[in-house]
Amino acid sequence: MEISTLATYHCLAFVWYFFVAYSITHIKTEERPSEVFLYGGQWKYLTVLNLVLQAVFYGVSFLADVLRLIKKLRCAKPIISSRDLLFSVLAFPVSTFVCISFWTLYTYNRELVYPKSLDGVIPLWLNHAMHTAVLPFAVLEILALPHRYPAKKKGLILLGFVAFLYISWVLWIYSVTGEWVYPLFALFSPPGLAAFFAGSLKRSFLGHNGQLQWKKK
Repeated sequence: MEISTLATYHCLAFVWYFFVAYSITHIKTEERPSEVFLYGGQWKYLTVLNLVLQAVFYGVSFLADVLRLIKKLRCAKPIISSRDLLFSVLAFPVSTFVCISFWTLYTYNRELVYPKSLDGVIPLWLNHAMHTAVLPFAVLEILALPHRYPAKKKGLILLGFVAFLYISWVLWIYSVTGEWVYPLFALFSPPGLAAFFAGSLKRSFLGHNGQLQWKKK
């Protein structure tokens, strides 16, 4: 794909994610269902954090495209390296995890992850923008542009560290409020919850490995 076309695509994707992130983070407090507690705001949800992550990634990608267009290759090189690292370690694995995990749980029992009361607050298009469109966007990025991937060990360590930070954030919120970010967690015993977190981390690793396998084909 030509650089000018890539720049247009990355710019539009950045604007889209910025708009979606803005829309979900500016829902009025009084409109939220009573079971959605306020501590941590929307920043306790991986879905919202992923929207910000995607906006940052596409913003960095657009910057790299612009620098290549104006022939500032020396400046573009570190930006491109950051773009590729961000995509392979976070943007693609997190989008894959959010989409697959959300719709799997939603199909099984939506009340565990997305209570029906949210339908009156979050429009259907916004739900799909947060939980469905993120995966096609990530796949399109793989098809549109070859990325340089970090060493497998380095990528897994960075992904594991970020996952650890988010799990720690979830546990901190529970320790302060006595409420789980996701109602699903209340069904588990402590060992079961540890196993669930470990399984979720493994699925994220598989998403990262899937990129590497796709790259080889």
